[in-house]
Amino acid sequence: MMKRARQKAGVENEAPQTSQKNKKLKTCLYGSVSGESGSQPSVDWESLPHHVILRIFQFLPLVDRARASSVCRRWNEIFHIPDLWRRFEFELSQPATSYLKSTHPDLIQQIIKRHADHLQYVSFKVDSSTESAEAACNILSQLVNCSIKTLGLISTAKPSFMNVSKAHFASALTVVFVNSKSLSSIKIDDTPLDDPSLKVLVANNSDTLKLLKMSSCPHVSPAGILCVADQCHGLKELALNYYILSDELLLALSSEKHVDLEHLRIDVVSENPGQVEFHTIKKQSWDALVKHP
Repeated sequence: MMKRARQKAGVENEAPQTSQKNKKLKTCLYGSVSGESGSQPSVDWESLPHHVILRIFQFLPLVDRARASSVCRRWNEIFHIPDLWRRFEFELSQPATSYLKSTHPDLIQQIIKRHADHLQYVSFKVDSSTESAEAACNILSQLVNCSIKTLGLISTAKPSFMNVSKAHFASALTVVFVNSKSLSSIKIDDTPLDDPSLKVLVANNSDTLKLLKMSSCPHVSPAGILCVADQCHGLKELALNYYILSDELLLALSSEKHVDLEHLRIDVVSENPGQVEFHTIKKQSWDALVKHP
């Protein structure tokens, strides 16, 4: 009986000591996690594997990526790796009249100087002001070392590119058409695109062009479309206005040379307000298109 009592007392005396040890252990663990322990080495962010940092950067918005690049010199070097600059959307607006947030001018210049030859998938989103559309053309004119594969010009409100002079617009596009050599997709609806510009496009990118969207481009004629149809045999998708359509053009698109054409979009939109009558396309021409292989 006395022996059992002494054992019980011994257990009770050990309990506070065990509790104290657990408490001390928890304190040490907390200290090491929070960085309070002097023996715990600090994290060397610069030693992270290159591919890990690159992968993280690929998921970050540009603003956050730019902030992260200031962590150390190595991160800044990774920030400028070509793979991170394949895609870019330039946003151009007038702050006083637009909700669209404009790409900072310093960033635009940095891209032109350091990453123009890395760009492959490029789009320009502009507000309704002529100044923004002209700024987009100015940037295009400087992409002399580009290798762009897809190009898109987007007006968020009214078609502001139509207010740019035809000569200025054509000159800017020519720079890209001549230097890229591998354009596969072009979306330039509601722009002053013209036949000479299409000829330049075809002369330099006929083997690679697969998609061309140019609805509401009033300076393009059926002859310009025929130039594209006759030489771009890999064309799979074409979008244009009904007013430019002709029997000759439909028959050309229905020929054996254009077996790759999969989608033809025709927008029936009048260029003249109040117009209700449109020219007629022969039934035989439509039938030829329907029977297109």
